[in-house]
Amino acid sequence: MKDIITDLQDMRYLSWTKSRKSSGTAGSFLKSYDDSGKVKKYYKLSDFDPVRGIVGHECVNEIIVQRLLSHLKIRHLEYRLIHAVINIEGKDYETWLCESDDYKSRDESKIALEDYYLLNRMDGETPFSFCIRNGWAEEIYGMLFIDYLVLNRDRHGANLEVLRSRKDKSVRLAPLFDHGLSFVCRCHDKSELKVFDVMEDRPVQAFVGTGSTLANIRLVPEDFINKLPPIDENTLDKVMEGLEDILGNEYLQKIRKMIRERWANLAGL
Repeated sequence: MKDIITDLQDMRYLSWTKSRKSSGTAGSFLKSYDDSGKVKKYYKLSDFDPVRGIVGHECVNEIIVQRLLSHLKIRHLEYRLIHAVINIEGKDYETWLCESDDYKSRDESKIALEDYYLLNRMDGETPFSFCIRNGWAEEIYGMLFIDYLVLNRDRHGANLEVLRSRKDKSVRLAPLFDHGLSFVCRCHDKSELKVFDVMEDRPVQAFVGTGSTLANIRLVPEDFINKLPPIDENTLDKVMEGLEDILGNEYLQKIRKMIRERWANLAGL
């Protein structure tokens, strides 16, 4: 599996800093980068607590979501899940982290969609209608769909980016990235996991749309959804492949249940 590196890597050379902290999120999400090679690489950790260590599984969620996006043929950033030893403030941790390559071309600069919208919106224009006017309907429909399917809580205005080319003056949306705060990310023990309702319409942070994934999926045209490849048990087997010893079967079964039931629920919307 090209998206999982199981051999333990010594990555204690990386320096970690806090990323933007989302509302209602405990702990910290640490990020790093390495620009020593031809391609700049970015790294992210699951939820980190200075006392308990790395307590979340957001990095595993990234791999599950990217496999779903690949199956659905929705453009996205590619992550690799790496088994590594890292060092944070003088202490070593054995963990799993995510690695991704820089998705910008050399002549491109990036800006958060929220900032680009504020600079270029028309009077009374919502972020959703702004994106449609700019020709990004397919990307936005795909984002709203996957965020419903995986219950992504954190699609704030900086978790979507606009890439601007100095060379040809073009403007495009960056591929989808940062899906870690999804599925059962708030369940840090099996008692929380057991009572988690996979169909509950929980509040989410969404710059485009509303604070409800159920309301947001209704913004997606039926013909867009109908042309998506179906998600069956064979698909779910492939999505979960190789993750059993990393996350554990109980968590994977709950995630599988969420995907299955939310997919089936589309027929009743």
